[in-house]
Amino acid sequence: MDEGTRREVARKGGLAVSRNREHMSQIGRKGGLSVSKNKEHMANIGRKGGAASRGHRGGA
Repeated sequence: MDEGTRREVARKGGLAVSRNREHMSQIGRKGGLSVSKNKEHMANIGRKGGAASRGHRGGA
């Protein structure tokens, strides 16, 4: 696929998504709720974030 065709396909996809923001918002919310039910996964995310922010504080 040449560059122009690829850009046109990407543009059309972006327009399709932006026309229905409410629907896309609902999909994202549903996915977020599903992921947040996995307590182990959420704990791992928090642990990684805590470790990263400790590194930025200079060991405090």
